[in-house]
Amino acid sequence: MATSGTTTFNLDFDDIITEAYERCGIEVRSGYDIRTAQRSLGLMFLDWANRGLNLWTIEQRSLSLVQGTPSYALPADTVNVLSAVIRTGSGSSQQDLVVDRISQNEYLHTPDKQTQSRPSQYYVQRTATPQLFVYPAPDNNTYTFRYYAVRRIQDFGAYTNTADVVFRFLPALVAGLAYYLSMKKVPDRMPMMKAIYDEEFARAAMEDRDTASVYLTPDFSI
Repeated sequence: MATSGTTTFNLDFDDIITEAYERCGIEVRSGYDIRTAQRSLGLMFLDWANRGLNLWTIEQRSLSLVQGTPSYALPADTVNVLSAVIRTGSGSSQQDLVVDRISQNEYLHTPDKQTQSRPSQYYVQRTATPQLFVYPAPDNNTYTFRYYAVRRIQDFGAYTNTADVVFRFLPALVAGLAYYLSMKKVPDRMPMMKAIYDEEFARAAMEDRDTASVYLTPDFSI
């Protein structure tokens, strides 16, 4: 027997909402049903950002540093910065030098924040408008701050859009929305919907991880 030869199955938001309502035993009948589902999806995406890394939302970004300037605005969709380097030179002379992340207190206790040299440390202020602080302040305009950022999951938008999630998380997305809707529409189904959601999310989260090998070496000098 022949197979389709394609692996492009996906769901747009209209299909996701319809499937979630059907799991609750409800037929979508009004615009309000769509709007309340849209609101629940937005809240669920924010909850996913709090649950840990969503690998598909990690992006490599860059920021040109300015001589004598220790602070910089990060894009508004930045959730966190995972790691960073300072890039110097270009072409065959290009180098990426590791910079260490420090805490709020460590940066606050730095006595002279206007000291200029190649930056070796950075602090991320995780407020509504995230800020990056580097120390020392750059001593020229040739440095580039290259970093891996965790960004927010993109908003709902049009009903014909597909969700900003990888295919592995589609079952968890539908199950999660069904659970959120059950709180408002069919409370008696909440325990079942929550159990299904927790299982689907745990399964997807287990797969959504770096599979590089890790080697641990004991320190016998202690």
